[in-house]
Amino acid sequence: MGIMKISKDNTLHMALLWPFFLLLLVQLMLTSGCSILSPAPVKTTLAPQSSGSYRLGYTIQAGAFTEVEHAALLSRTLEKQGVNAYFFRHSSGLYKVRFGNYPSLQEAARQAENYRRAGIISDYYLVAPDSYALARKDELGEEYLREQLLDTAAEFVGIPYRWGGASQEDGFDCSGLTMAVYQLNGLDLPRTSKSQFHSGRPVGRNELKKGDLVFFATRGGKRITHVGIYTGNNTFIHAPRKGKQIATSSLSSKYFSSRYIGARTYLGDS
Repeated sequence: MGIMKISKDNTLHMALLWPFFLLLLVQLMLTSGCSILSPAPVKTTLAPQSSGSYRLGYTIQAGAFTEVEHAALLSRTLEKQGVNAYFFRHSSGLYKVRFGNYPSLQEAARQAENYRRAGIISDYYLVAPDSYALARKDELGEEYLREQLLDTAAEFVGIPYRWGGASQEDGFDCSGLTMAVYQLNGLDLPRTSKSQFHSGRPVGRNELKKGDLVFFATRGGKRITHVGIYTGNNTFIHAPRKGKQIATSSLSSKYFSSRYIGARTYLGDS
């Protein structure tokens, strides 16, 4: 093979094509997930418990916001990093954010440092699995865990739950609430209402218990687009729609009774 010679014309052509090659390189980097600042979250898959649900490992808690909008913004930023993040109102009255599911304290600490160095979070706290209500289920019983789920859900009532960054057709606002309530008690639910519907065990309407999830097709048909947490007495807590306050509604109302699809439990047989 001979040596290729570049004439003046060829040099001009290369100069004209250089911006194209540069743009192509940037596109390849973006599509391959290259990022200088973004940490690489480790996605962990934990073995399902006998109840059919998933036991949450170590999680990262960050932020202490007086305004819910700031907590929502951090949650959306973390969601863009590929992790399930949610915010909640702490007993102090401040809004905090939790995310991740890591099998060990060391892995959680390593990932938290990645996010801190990337400038996404500043101070953080690592939450251990034994701090959740689920850890006391064997000692105090399933009814205790169900009551804890309801108490947690009640703390969200009145909060304008703002997830954003995703299509409402996937039910992200409402499923973000149910995921948050369950994770705050140590149960790792999937992110979307559809996934939550398919991962749980079916429950008849006359068999509903506190803490079970109820699902709806709010756009007609059979497609799951909404989910809430059953609170007993034919009522449930849910995030009605983007920007609206979390509220309690009745399963007997004309709107929800005509769109009811079914219910799921994640706590096993009582």
